[in-house]
Amino acid sequence: MSVARVTEITASSTKSFDDAVESGIARATKTLNNVAGAWVDSQKIVVENGRITEWRVTMKVTFVLED
Repeated sequence: MSVARVTEITASSTKSFDDAVESGIARATKTLNNVAGAWVDSQKIVVENGRITEWRVTMKVTFVLED
């Protein structure tokens, strides 16, 4: 039997939502061991002068605790 924990992170990108997710997971795996999955809780864009300048995602990341 395993026990998992969920933590919330926010990541951003100047390219796309997909890129924000990729960079968020890449960063999370540097600190968290045994990352097992994640789900996007919310998405947001930043608009400046009528143009999208940043894509942001808030994710719940699940990782399995070690014994």
